[in-house]
Amino acid sequence: MTSAPSFADRSRTVRDFARSELFDRTFREGMELVEETAAYLDGEGRRDSKMLSRAAALAYAAESMKLTTRLMQIASWLLVQRAVREDDMTPETACEPRYRLNERRIEAEPSHAELPIALIEYLVRSEKLFDRTLYLDRRMYADAQETAPENAVLSQMVLLEAAFRG
Repeated sequence: MTSAPSFADRSRTVRDFARSELFDRTFREGMELVEETAAYLDGEGRRDSKMLSRAAALAYAAESMKLTTRLMQIASWLLVQRAVREDDMTPETACEPRYRLNERRIEAEPSHAELPIALIEYLVRSEKLFDRTLYLDRRMYADAQETAPENAVLSQMVLLEAAFRG
């Protein structure tokens, strides 16, 4: 098996995804979550954090940093896909490791029991979206040596399955 056909297949998969309805929905959801979260952290969240105990306020600060970092990773990944869609970036460039999502350590529970429920809801939503984008990232950018060339129909089925799972 030569790596050229599988690399071409991967480039086609990346470009097809960037032009898909699944991408449109994922992009819209990601950017809306970024905006909602920023509004919460700058407004209601700021007021909520001032009413917390010192320990809970420190936990709030740590969790909000994790949240914003995760959302920026998602937004960056989505913007790379949009750049592919708009021909501002080649699929080959998008395959570079610096544009890929990194695995994250999964934490079972928030770091403090007193955290505001709104913050916890944003954390959960961002985790679900991150998991979905990480899944898409791994399906689209898997190294050619790791997998055999994919069936185009099967590839689209996997993307559809991911869309309805989240």
